[in-house]
Amino acid sequence: MRNHIHKLAQVLAVVVGIAAVGSVSASSLNDIYQVANQINQQAKRSQAKIDALTDETRKLLNEYKTVLKEIEGLRVYNAQLDKQIKNQEQEMAEITASIDQVTLIERQITPFMLRMIDGLEQFIGLDQPFLLDERMDRVERLRETMDRADVAVSEKFNQVFRAYQIENDYGRTMESYGASIELDGAERQVEILKVGRIALVYQTPDGEETGVWNKNTGAWEPLSDDYAQSVRNGIKMARKQLAVDLITLPVLGPEAAQ
Repeated sequence: MRNHIHKLAQVLAVVVGIAAVGSVSASSLNDIYQVANQINQQAKRSQAKIDALTDETRKLLNEYKTVLKEIEGLRVYNAQLDKQIKNQEQEMAEITASIDQVTLIERQITPFMLRMIDGLEQFIGLDQPFLLDERMDRVERLRETMDRADVAVSEKFNQVFRAYQIENDYGRTMESYGASIELDGAERQVEILKVGRIALVYQTPDGEETGVWNKNTGAWEPLSDDYAQSVRNGIKMARKQLAVDLITLPVLGPEAAQ
């Protein structure tokens, strides 16, 4: 563009010189004007190209700055990912160690649970004979569960622990149910009343006979009629047919050691 301006200046100088001497012709002036006009047009086109190049350069610069920001953001993001990956690798190592530990615990806890089931069965056999079918069925289901491969060890332990909880709860509840017991060498249908593990008594449906389980002798023994009404009321309380109140029941102490 500077060359174009320089040429234009030269042309104007020539024009001024010619005008000063007054020897230029009209046709020569027209030629000079045409040349000047061409130079101006070329200057405009050049300026337009320069403006276009400037806009393109500015656009490229902005894009470059944007890319730099994205690169910086990716660098920070990658650094964060590296930290997360390292933490995950550490967690994986800890989980692997935990799995190994769990496998060891499983090998140790299975025999322990079997001993717990054996102990529970022995306890039921030595305890007062209430709900025997239900309690022994629970023990049998535990043994079947222990043999199943599709049940997790945690679930097996949960079921064993739950069975112990149920046995523990029996010591705090009052229950009544029908059962068949042996009296004087014959099977009799009676109503059983269990008051925790303090007392286990029975009464025939007609209310004519009332008795108690003697844990010292391991047998059912009749009671005097003095307990008949209390046992009858206790059965109704257990069935929610009567409001809970004080009742008199026989409580047998342990047999004195010989």
